Amino acid sequence: MNYRHSFHAGNSADVVKHSLLIALVRALQQKQAALTLIDTHAGCGLYDLAGEAAQRTGESAQGVLRTFAAPDPVLNDYRAAVRAVNVGAEPQLYPGSPRILSQLLRPQDALVLNEKHPEDARTLRGVMRDTAAAVHQRDAYEFWLAMLPPRTPRGVVVVDPPYEQADERARITATLAAAHRKWAHGVTVIWYPLKDRATHLRWKAQLRTLGIPKCLGVEHWLYDTDQPDIYNGAGLYIVNPPYAFTQALPPLLDALRAALAPEGHRGKIEADWLAR
Repeated sequence: MNYRHSFHAGNSADVVKHSLLIALVRALQQKQAALTLIDTHAGCGLYDLAGEAAQRTGESAQGVLRTFAAPDPVLNDYRAAVRAVNVGAEPQLYPGSPRILSQLLRPQDALVLNEKHPEDARTLRGVMRDTAAAVHQRDAYEFWLAMLPPRTPRGVVVVDPPYEQADERARITATLAAAHRKWAHGVTVIWYPLKDRATHLRWKAQLRTLGIPKCLGVEHWLYDTDQPDIYNGAGLYIVNPPYAFTQALPPLLDALRAALAPEGHRGKIEADWLAR
């Protein structure tokens, strides 16, 4: 599956991913200890919703724009993060995870970004030049392991690949196993698209064999029945989510489902422990 992000910025997957990332980091920041935030597949950092790529798909109309029209105040933190990179009432720019994470930094926190694609890495450096983020250009999976354990006792690794390679899930599984051996108490967030249910269930079974004791899966299915050969939704695996995050999750998931369900569908978004 090709997921070059400039074509999909601000879609429903971004809304869910970034809403949950904000809630997760905020929950971790209830403690004063410093955090290192690590993004292994950082992308460009900022996307033009009026640009040719985004306009070709029009996916933001079913994502961020729906969320801006939704009345539920539970989504205010997400909307504020998008408004922070815009000047008008309706978003023209969409912040990727690097820009959103940079907004969340406290003085004691650090942000480390990685993007292997040379052109995207150059763009990312320009987008992040007004922040304290460090930007690397390396293989994402080598970078992931090299950064562990981080310099601070606590941290979050965000793994958000484009799933262009046939072995992407296998590399994630192997690297997650190695990462957990190096940093068993660390928080890891892995994003994935939902297209073929059988492929997804096989991967979930493989992840379960790793025996990671605390891994939460959040799945967002857009349609009431699977739609063949199209994007059906997306999900996140979250290793070691803090208690404050899991307790606050149900109303956020309800708000996201209601805001993002396509016309004629109720949709489904649910959280369940992969292994506990």
